[in-house]
Amino acid sequence: MENSKKVRLIGIIQCDFARERCSGLSCMNSWATRAGGFSRYPKGEEVLVVPFNCGGCPGRRISRVAANLISRAKKKADIDKDEIVIHLASCIVTDNGHYPPCPHVDYIEKILKRKGLKVRKGTYMSRTAESKRASGEYEPFDWDAD
Repeated sequence: MENSKKVRLIGIIQCDFARERCSGLSCMNSWATRAGGFSRYPKGEEVLVVPFNCGGCPGRRISRVAANLISRAKKKADIDKDEIVIHLASCIVTDNGHYPPCPHVDYIEKILKRKGLKVRKGTYMSRTAESKRASGEYEPFDWDAD
């Protein structure tokens, strides 16, 4: 699913329920330090990052916000759809301190792919959650998968 254009915009979709408790700082810090789900991106490249939430189960806002993001990226920043990657935040795709993985993650991913967007899973890699994955308490997660 890789393409020849480089990534110019990353959308980070966070769980609406987790956002009641979470500021999103860990995801944004992971981006700034290129850690966790963002380790594949080189530092120093200019990339816009747009965090937003799913809108609640089962991902009510995803289609509307994705369409708006695609349209506004082109009009305001001359960024084409194939230069956008959407990261599903760790609060959606992993066992973590908030909840188990979202039961609607496949549906959310399907909506985004129908919009023609590249989707990657994971943002912030919590040391606590990683130790619980290692002990078998939490489900394993492949940080390098697309």
